[in-house]
Amino acid sequence: MKNALDILLGQLHESAVMPTQASLYSLSSLEAKDVARVREIWPCLPVELRQQLVARLVELAEADFEVDFGAVFRLGLEDEDAEVRAAAVEGLWEDEDVRLVPLLVTCLREDCAMTVRAAAATSLGRFILLGELDKIRPGPHALAYEALLAACQDTEEHIEVRRRALESLAYVGNETVAELISEAYAAPEEKVQVSAVFAMGRSADTRWANQARQKLFSPNPELRYEAARACGELQLSEAVLELEDLADDADPEVQEAALWALGQIGGDKARQILERYCCDRDEATRTAAKAALDELEFLHGDLSEFFTRLAREPDL
Repeated sequence: MKNALDILLGQLHESAVMPTQASLYSLSSLEAKDVARVREIWPCLPVELRQQLVARLVELAEADFEVDFGAVFRLGLEDEDAEVRAAAVEGLWEDEDVRLVPLLVTCLREDCAMTVRAAAATSLGRFILLGELDKIRPGPHALAYEALLAACQDTEEHIEVRRRALESLAYVGNETVAELISEAYAAPEEKVQVSAVFAMGRSADTRWANQARQKLFSPNPELRYEAARACGELQLSEAVLELEDLADDADPEVQEAALWALGQIGGDKARQILERYCCDRDEATRTAAKAALDELEFLHGDLSEFFTRLAREPDL
């Protein structure tokens, strides 16, 4: 009797059309023998179908943390199509298996597609963080760090790859990375400045307080957004009044970032601002303010009051 995976593979092989979403769950948590069967049929599928399959699996993985399509995503890393490879890297975003490090490093160093190299640079960031937290062995951490540092410093590399490498390196608190962040902040390209401000927040180093606050006034909404996030991550209480102004920003994403940052920073003034926005006429603003207020209470307030309020308002 055929099981769900047998049926799915048969359909893919015979009709080469996108299967139903429900049937894709049979690709979760594959055993070694089943991985071999998928590997055998995978190259025979049309490239458009492979692209659709990996993209849909990424969506399912983001929506349901219990599924595990890692085996399929690893196959995707070897695909001849760059779109499939990039999506496969994205799909592995929560996988903390250190055996992924050399695979991602190979993608970063050798892949011919900029999109794949950039995705690999981003993906390696979690292994940098794990290494900084002493949750993985020094070897994989060093391999990831060296590959990212080389990519970031390579003036012939695409700017998108270099900036993603910098963002991943930001977890490392050494002077080499600090210098790279400083150089990126002064770069003429605003995209590079965006990554610099992102890295400042991720670094958790308050040496960047003034630079992050300066970008709160940038005419570029992307820079204002990252600056607000950085102020929140750095918990800059001195930025509360500036963030209050940004909570009325013309860009709704900047508004939400400012409200989020206030929740991270905490304090009486931040609480007052968030309570005011909890009554805003705009539903999205009210939702963002309530979520930020929950964060403030959880991080800085009385947890007994926090859980009592959640019990009263279960929809928050």
